[in-house]
Amino acid sequence: MLTINIPGRKEVKVENLVLDFNGTIALDGVILPEVKEKLRQLAKDLTLYVVTADTNSSVHDQCKDLPVQVHVIGKEDQLGEKQRFVQALKEKGVISMGNGVNDEWMFEVSDLAIALIGTEGCATSSLMKSDIVVKQITDGLDLLLKQNRLIATLRS
Repeated sequence: MLTINIPGRKEVKVENLVLDFNGTIALDGVILPEVKEKLRQLAKDLTLYVVTADTNSSVHDQCKDLPVQVHVIGKEDQLGEKQRFVQALKEKGVISMGNGVNDEWMFEVSDLAIALIGTEGCATSSLMKSDIVVKQITDGLDLLLKQNRLIATLRS
């Protein structure tokens, strides 16, 4: 569990990290190499989930040696599926990261929503629902590994 105490906000205790796949931890269906070790570090404190439409049909192969649980959503109602997935975890706290339109509703129900721009860019609808925006996934994961960065940006 991570306890995040940001001045001016309520303390948040989270046990879950929900990650989008393509455009977030992966590019063109391949997990970025620098992401793997950070996921292993975060798995010591959080349960990690990859929730994806799996555009490149590679998520299971790419995640097989990582401490993550994979959930592939259908082609219809992707916004709703991701939102319901996060809502089901909400009792134990959820941080979510993503960049696509289908991440917008999951951001709305997350305790902390991190949008990233990355190589693919970020859908403006999701950007507007996020708590913080980072350039790339490693920056987002580092916010959780080095929480003073998160506190410095979100304190009020």
